[in-house]
Amino acid sequence: QVRLVESGGGLVQPGGSLTLSCEASGSALRTDPMGWYRQAPGKQREFVALLSRSGTTNYASSVKGRFTSSREYDKNALYLQMNSLKPEDTAVYYCLLKLIAGDYWGQGIQVTVSS
Repeated sequence: QVRLVESGGGLVQPGGSLTLSCEASGSALRTDPMGWYRQAPGKQREFVALLSRSGTTNYASSVKGRFTSSREYDKNALYLQMNSLKPEDTAVYYCLLKLIAGDYWGQGIQVTVSS
């Protein structure tokens, strides 16, 4: 059974940095697309970043230039380096794994940007 576990969230001041991690287990996942979404209070879940099977990464315009997502294939791990954080980045961040059988989500982790 596929399982995704996020870590690394927390409280950070505006302008600060934070790195999220997502560890995937339960299947042969090494090249399947993985990415990040987020959901702010009272808003719909929105796309943040997606690493494709070919290794290219797409970012939402709101985070481009500030966020970087990377992957360690031998660890089935996905990372999201977030720099120059803004209060509007406050949300629950979710890890996503896209398999042929369907999409799998982590439980989500809170990121709060506040002074």
